[in-house]
Formats: sequence, structure tokens, C-alpha cells
Amino acid sequence: MNHPGTQTPEPVAIVIIGATGDLSQRLLFPALYRLFSEGAIAGSLAIVGMSRRGMTHEQFRTFVREGVQRDVAIDAASWGRFAERLFYVSADSMKEADYAHLARTLADVEPRFGTGGNRLFYLAAPPSTYESILTNLGRSELIRYGSRQLWTRVIIEKPFGRDEATARRLNVLVDRVIGEEFVYRIDHYLGKETVQNMLVLRFANTVFEPIWNRRYVDHVQISFVEDIGVGGRGRFYEEVGVVRDVIQNHVLQLLAIIAMEPPAVFDAEEFRNEKAKVLRAIPPVQPVAAVRGQYAPDLVGGQRVPGYREEEGVEPQSPTPTYAAMRLQIENWRWADVPFYLRAGKRLARKDTEVVVVFRQPPLRLFRDYDIAGMDHNVLVLKTTDDERIALRFGARVPGHKHEIRSVTLDFSYRDFGEPEHPAYEHLLLDVMRGVQTSFPRRDEVELQWAIVDPLLMYWAGHPPDDFPNYPAGSMGPKEADDLLRREGRQWRTD
Repeated sequence: MNHPGTQTPEPVAIVIIGATGDLSQRLLFPALYRLFSEGAIAGSLAIVGMSRRGMTHEQFRTFVREGVQRDVAIDAASWGRFAERLFYVSADSMKEADYAHLARTLADVEPRFGTGGNRLFYLAAPPSTYESILTNLGRSELIRYGSRQLWTRVIIEKPFGRDEATARRLNVLVDRVIGEEFVYRIDHYLGKETVQNMLVLRFANTVFEPIWNRRYVDHVQISFVEDIGVGGRGRFYEEVGVVRDVIQNHVLQLLAIIAMEPPAVFDAEEFRNEKAKVLRAIPPVQPVAAVRGQYAPDLVGGQRVPGYREEEGVEPQSPTPTYAAMRLQIENWRWADVPFYLRAGKRLARKDTEVVVVFRQPPLRLFRDYDIAGMDHNVLVLKTTDDERIALRFGARVPGHKHEIRSVTLDFSYRDFGEPEHPAYEHLLLDVMRGVQTSFPRRDEVELQWAIVDPLLMYWAGHPPDDFPNYPAGSMGPKEADDLLRREGRQWRTD
């Protein structure tokens, strides 16, 4: 019997709601084209884009091609077969009556391309529209609730809700319209190669699991830092801020994967059960253990870049944070008393997403006659941005007569495999079409993640900052974020 993660997906009609947005053009269509051209998905495929913009089928195909060719070398024959499966419906997803247009298009293309009646809906629309879209899909009977012979699956982008209460309400709606078994809450970071390899690193290697606990680990850092500002997403960012944008989802999912217990069986439910146990053991973030920031204009690379309040769509006196750092605890037997430091921010000195596991320093009296100034803690670094890699820092004796110990690095890059890298959306779209939910957070995970950050967000909303903007563009954030670690004798990893 084939593992579900290796099977060719069944025929399907994919409907992308919000098909003319940046997410669809820049990420979804290139991923679907690559999967199709490589033969990873069945030829019995139809893709229907739905958006309010007026556009013909041919204009839509041109729009899709513009996005694909920015990222992929297009083969004329493959593109021809792919393009003939692209269709467009000009409709308002917020109006129930407009779904009749979508129903007619599906009735036309499904038999033509032999999709077998299976449907996949991708909600690539603003989060504020999710409730209306799900309700309209249910009322129009485009979703076949509970059917296993002709399945319907729905992908929902993050952020899933605005807080715990709205996430719970959305989950109730999901249960009523389609059911938990057929919904896929997508977090594209869970599709990255390094993230998918974290479990293999821990559980397929004897050297790591025995020391992956409070006895040997001093602390853990998770950083999600970007060197760009909000750009044209100012209006969206004003609604969400840095915590809702990346910490509540990406960063807390990384934490759960790093901290989880080994599942008894590697399947979706066991994997998500263990993540949920970690999240349930984390108390809400205390305001005293958190720092917020907002970037100011400054010179970066010799050129002036705008501050957040100068960006398009942003209020002139906006209190929205573009940076946050916080200290969390996991109150269980494995991690008690081990601090987890999280940070995320825009317009910083570098772009990087990494998990840093800092191990306890061994007793060094044995080496009292050595020069150990160049020796630091053993550190394991898992990078998940661009050049995805794993690095281990450890102490080694420097050759010569000096009796000197210095930290050195074992470094592994995914490029060393010599295999082509596949973007996260390819992995995740393929998993959805195969019906594999392992890399998609379950409803309780989402609600638990909100429960961790909600009190902090409520406190910040009731106590507007009086020092914004408080870090210059091109820096590594407000100095208070450094103090968060420094007062406990630690510091953020810088190299």
C-alpha cells in the first residue's frame, strides 16, 4: 500500500476565490503550474479563478502566465495544456447570488476535464471575508458536506480569526458548512523543507533526542525577522500588526514542532495531538515579558526608507506594532524553567527565520589553564529562509601550543543534496489534494495559539504606546528587546 504522501492526487476542480490577488498570482499559480508540468498532479484538472475584477478567460490566462513566468521557466507544451484548464468567473464572493455564475462554470468544465466531481476551494481573500464566503459556499450547495465519494476540501489562509473568540466562531461555521476533516488551515511555513525536516532531525537521530530537554537546554530563540517594510500592504497590516501576522501562527507553530513529544505514530492526528499538548502548556504572555516596536525612517544602504507611519494605507499616528519580542514558558516535564524567546519584525537589518537551541554550558574548571574566550555555548541553528540550513556550534582545541578552545561550526545546507528545492506552497497544495492534513493546524491548535497572545493584544490595545516609532529602519529592533534577554544573562544570536 502506498503512503498517502506519495500517491498521485485524484482528479479535482480547484476554485481560487481571490484569484486576481498578489497571493494567487505570485505563489499559488506558479506552484500549481510546476506541479502540473512535473506530472505530480493528475491531468484530470480544472482551475477556476473567481474575483470581482472584470476579465475574460483569455485575459485571466495572460494574468496567470505573468505570475508564473516571474518564477518558473515556462515550457510551451506544458503551458498550453495548463492554460486550457484555466477559467475565470467575475463575481463578488460576498454576494450569494453571484455563486450561480461559479456553479455554471463548474458544471461546464468538470465533465470536460474529467475531474470526477471532486472540488477544492482556496480562500485567497481577505480574512474579514471568510465567514461570508463559507456561508455562501454552503448555501449555494457548491460544498458537498460529509461526502467521501465526491469530496470537497477548503483551504483557508491565515490569520484564522482576529482573536480567540472570532476563531471559535469561525470554527463553528467550518463545522457546520464542511466539517473539520475537510478543512485545511494553511500556514505556508509548515511546508518549508527545514520545518518539515525538524521532526526527522529530532526523532531519526540518536544524538539529539536524549538532550532535547530542560536538563541540557538553556533556552530557545525563534526569530522571524524581515529587512523589508510593509510596502503596499499597509492597509492590511493596520488591521493585523506583527503578532497577528506572524507570531500567532508561524512562530507558535515552529515552537510547537520544536517542543513537542514524539508521536506514537506519524499521522496527522498523532502529530497534531502532540503540538496541541505543547500549546496547552503555555500560559498567556505577560505584558512585562513582552516588547513592541514600530520602525522609523532612516538611511538603509545609503538610501532613505520611509517609517511605518509614512507607508501607503497607514494612519499618520498609527499605534500598530511592526516588531514584537516576548518570553514564553512551557509548563511541562520536558521544558519547565526553559525560556522560549520569540521575536518578529519588519524593516530590520537582515531577513532571517531561524530556530536557535542554546545548550547549557558544561563545567569548565577542567580547562582553567586554557584560553576559552572564543568558546561559547553549544548552539543548534535551524534556518528556514532562502538558504535553508542546519548548523551546530561546538568547542574545539585550536592547533598549536597555546592551549586555546574556540567555537567552530558544522554546517549543512539543503543545497548539498543536489536535489531541486520545492517551494512550500507546492508541498502543501499537493498534501491537500492527497487528503494529508499533517502540516495543517487543527481547530484546537488555532484556538490555543490565540489564547496565548490574546491577553497581551488586549493589554496593548488598552495602553497605546507613547514612544512610537522606537527603532530605526535597518536596525535589529528596539533596545528593550535586547534588555528582555540581557536581564537574564542572555542575548539574541547575531551571527
